[in-house]
Amino acid sequence: MQLSKKLFFIVSMTAALSANAGSFSVSSEDIAHGEFMGKKHEFSGFGCTGDDKSPQLSWSNAPEGTKSFAVTVYDPDAPTGSGWWHWQVINIPSTVTTLKTGAGNVKKNALPEGAAQVVNDYGIAGYGGACPPKGHGAHRYFFTVYALSVEKLELPEGASGALAGYMIKANTIESSTIQALYKR
Repeated sequence: MQLSKKLFFIVSMTAALSANAGSFSVSSEDIAHGEFMGKKHEFSGFGCTGDDKSPQLSWSNAPEGTKSFAVTVYDPDAPTGSGWWHWQVINIPSTVTTLKTGAGNVKKNALPEGAAQVVNDYGIAGYGGACPPKGHGAHRYFFTVYALSVEKLELPEGASGALAGYMIKANTIESSTIQALYKR
């Protein structure tokens, strides 16, 4: 990126952040908006050899009326016709404002009490990292935190990512997204 484009981007982002001071936002120590993720966030399987760690996420300035949070990670560029759900966490208590690196690991039980993970498109109820086909170019990964108007989403056992997404969006007050990138 040319220096003038970088400066324009920095000035634009600073202005946008200043204008939205106090609005619901998500940040991360591990990933950045518009930047490529590291190998530690790549899936381990299907030909991918990453560490399969969910990134650290924090959020602030939840809107009034927030009773819980949900987090989703979605790749709209997956060659499936419907994208790819990498992670969905529901029923995060309204008092929680961060998830640590690796919180999506099913074996570590590192989510806040009451939170639940939905089965992703890998067939795992946990985080499944990026694993785009080799040579398919950069894929976009939308890490979104939703402030919800209900304390608990009631989903049937084995609910699909589409159903979970529907219920999350039907109860969303506000959301904030980091769009990270990955390619192999």
